[in-house]
Amino acid sequence: MSGKWRPIAVAAAAAVFVGALGSTVTDLGPWYQALQKPDWQPPGPAFGAIWTTIYALTAAAAVVTWRRAPKGAEREWLIGLFALNGFLNVLWSLLFFRVHRPDWSLIEVAFLWLSIVALIVFTSRHARLAGVLLTPYLIWVSIATVLNFEVVRLNGPFG
Repeated sequence: MSGKWRPIAVAAAAAVFVGALGSTVTDLGPWYQALQKPDWQPPGPAFGAIWTTIYALTAAAAVVTWRRAPKGAEREWLIGLFALNGFLNVLWSLLFFRVHRPDWSLIEVAFLWLSIVALIVFTSRHARLAGVLLTPYLIWVSIATVLNFEVVRLNGPFG
């Protein structure tokens, strides 16, 4: 594979991996269905469309930044920040949907949110477009944080 296409393939594979892993740990079964949710929660099908868009934009931001960042430490930081973000993304789903602890996921989402801010700051230093591409992710996680809070408020305590 040529050097031109390799970053695209790697970013796409990473986005698909994180999305698939997150989807695997997301259980929308009886426990989730029984939760009280705020009236303003988006309809179920919207979540798939939103996350697909976010993963595509995130992969594009990674490619744009990779191509503009100097080799060496800057690229290592780029990989590390995206890896940390992917881990935190999946961990939120695991805590909320598998462990059934929206209260724990509400704490964890603060770290996820901060990792997105770190990605925006870091990528913007090399490619302003990358930071712009990541902004919908930050907006969506901000909305999801409020939704998570409402689930905790309406259903807690947990455990």
